[in-house]
Amino acid sequence: MTTPVAAIPAATLPVVQALEAAARAADTAEHDVRQEAARRIAALEQERTFAYRRLNLVRDLAAALETADAEESAVSIAAAVLGGKLGWSQESEARAEVMERFAPVAQALFRSLRSEDEPDPSPQAALAAFEQWYAESRRSPFWILFDRYVQDTPRVDF
Repeated sequence: MTTPVAAIPAATLPVVQALEAAARAADTAEHDVRQEAARRIAALEQERTFAYRRLNLVRDLAAALETADAEESAVSIAAAVLGGKLGWSQESEARAEVMERFAPVAQALFRSLRSEDEPDPSPQAALAAFEQWYAESRRSPFWILFDRYVQDTPRVDF
């Protein structure tokens, strides 16, 4: 008769240890992919949001500038439209600088409305230059200014 050998604890079996390591590696890989996907989705969401903000602003500016009779009035009209969209009711030095730097966008858009030929710079190039200036000087994208916190107010029935 053979003497019974003590059972080896299952947790110490090489096969169990190898499978545990593989499971941990799969967890890590899945987590990393999910994090990267979340970052990519957030970047695409911001890109889409900014693209629509860009479109809506230029569309509204173009409609408003149809009535402008000169570049000077176009710049004033564009400043009013932009200020209204941003909720700017008061002047400040920073806002005045933004409006001054935005003027070439209004001028290019005005010229494109008045001519068959594409102006130089084009409205797209002027807007891109403005966005670049804003991002470099303010350390954030211009289109972030369109994010407005809307406070929830309780609904009260009387």
